Formats: sequence, C-alpha cells, structure tokens
Amino acid sequence: MPRTAVRIVAIALGALLLAALLLKSCRTDNGGVTPPPVPKEEPGPAVKVPTFDADSAYAYVKRQVDFGPRNPGSEGHKACGDWLVAFLRPLADTVIEQTGTVTAFNGQKLPLRNIIASWAPEKKDRVLLLAHWDTRPFADKDETRKNEPILGANDGGSGVGVLLEIARRLKEQAPMVGVDIFLTDAEDVGEPSDAIMAGENSLLTWCLGSQYWARNPHVPNYTARYGILLDMCGAAEATFYREQLSMQFAPHVVHKVWKAGQELGHERYFRNETKYFVGIDDHVIVNRDMRIPTIDIIGYDEGTKAFHPSWHTHKDDLSVIDKATLLAVGRTVMHVLYHER
Repeated sequence: MPRTAVRIVAIALGALLLAALLLKSCRTDNGGVTPPPVPKEEPGPAVKVPTFDADSAYAYVKRQVDFGPRNPGSEGHKACGDWLVAFLRPLADTVIEQTGTVTAFNGQKLPLRNIIASWAPEKKDRVLLLAHWDTRPFADKDETRKNEPILGANDGGSGVGVLLEIARRLKEQAPMVGVDIFLTDAEDVGEPSDAIMAGENSLLTWCLGSQYWARNPHVPNYTARYGILLDMCGAAEATFYREQLSMQFAPHVVHKVWKAGQELGHERYFRNETKYFVGIDDHVIVNRDMRIPTIDIIGYDEGTKAFHPSWHTHKDDLSVIDKATLLAVGRTVMHVLYHER
C-alpha cells in the first residue's frame, strides 16, 4: 500500500478509476471535493450495545501474529486461515470460504481464501464489515530484509482482531440488521512502491481478494446498506481522519461513524477533518464494483504524513498494537451497528 503520491485521482461513484496514483496514496488537503449535505438525524430509542473487550481483540491480534507472516502461499497463511474459519463457525449462522487462484503482479500464482461470516443471512437489510487478513510478502519500506515477509500486526492483524471480537458479541446479542464480516485475502500483494507504474493496471495488482469477490459474490446479487473497512486501526496514538474517497463514496456513513466515535468519548481518535485519501483499498473495490457505499477507517500518521512508521516494515509487530486504539475502533463500530434499525 504505497505512500504519498503527487498525482490527483479523479474518482466518481459508479465510475471506474480512470486516473492512477501510487497505491494507498495519502494527501493533506481535501482536493476541492465538497461532499453532499449530511441528512439530519433524529434521536432514536435507547439501545443496549454489548461491551467491546479490548483485551480479547488484542489477544486475537496476537494469535494471528503467532502464526508468523500470513502472505498467501505461506505456512502461516494456511494455518491462520484454518484458525479463522474454526473460530467463526460456532459464532456465525453461515461461514463461506471462497477459494481459488489469483495472479500477482509478477505472474506468480497465489492461493486465495476469502472468508465471509454472516449473521441472519435471510435479512435483506445488512451491514458489511471488512478487513484483510493477509500480510505483505516483502518489506519494501524497510532498509533491510526487504525480500522477507512481514508480521503485519497492524497492517492486517488489527482490523481482523477487532472484527473477531465483534463476531463474538454478535453471537451473544443479535442486532436488528443482518451482518456480514468479510475477511479479504490477497489485499497486500501489489507491486512494490518503487516499481509502480501509473495506470489502472497498477491499481489492479492490489486487493485481489475483494476483486475476486466482486466478480463472484458469495450470495447472488449481494448488497448491503453500507460497508465499513478496518485497515491499520490498532497502533498506539492512532488518528483517524475522514478519508477523502470515503467522503466521496459515502459521506453519510462517515458522518454516522465519526459522530458515534466522538459521542463515545473517542474524539482523540476520530478527527473531524478530511485530511487525506487512500488511492486503493478494499473499500474502493466495494464501492466501484459492488455499488455498496463503503468507508475506510485507516490510521494516519502526522510524522510520516502517511501511514504508521512500521508500515510495510519488519517493525509492524505486536509492539505496535495498543488496546486503547482497538477499544476506540471496536466500540465505535459496534455502536453504529447496534443502532441500525
């Protein structure tokens, strides 16, 4: 997921990404985008939201890291995938595995394993929660051991850890809407940042799991009210600004989530400013190809003016993860989910 780019992306909802930039690019202005007005929300009845346990979420991140790197084709990938499915089966009403083969940017054939857990699959009103569970197959942002896969505690593990704790609570108390937790695979296998060529082909080397799913939905004609993607959401002192493409695709969902985070006392994490955009991530695929308004909760680092310093390096280990950040993200997402009617 490459860093800051100087090219401008022109992306409209319902259209293909016609311009390209370095993948996962960040920028510090709002690009002149004026989002549509947010509808006024009327207060609803009091809702009991289950408690989000940050200790459990942290333990689930650690469990993933204990498998080692989870890049597709590795032993850790196979073992962690087996564990994720075994964990989710007793909790969800259905668990679907999408398996197949995808081709990486260098022509390598990689095994794909998307995991989709669903609660109340018969309900038409649904919310989609996503995180990628694979890890980067090389440390292209590190100074040493660049060709070795990373542990991906934050980049991969954190979002999955939060969603697994939410899954545990969904089993105990069902919300009013149906829920799908989609653990996407082969998200992080795109071209190294120093090799990226501007253009649609470079963008398509990323998010192979969500691209596969968009072509082959786990349920025919699948749709949802909206989606929330969690990516790099567990580092200490993380800040989550309103991501620009999320504001273009789904400003009403951004407003809903950020408002909840601040009402819960997590305003230190959820900032009311559109500060950067992510040029490619699973939310772009879901918006573009599935037409489901989907946002990205993704950490932004003031020091790097991009992502956390451990991003795509061997420093992305368990020492990066902070329970307070996991709590802020998990409580906020659960609050939004359980207030859906």
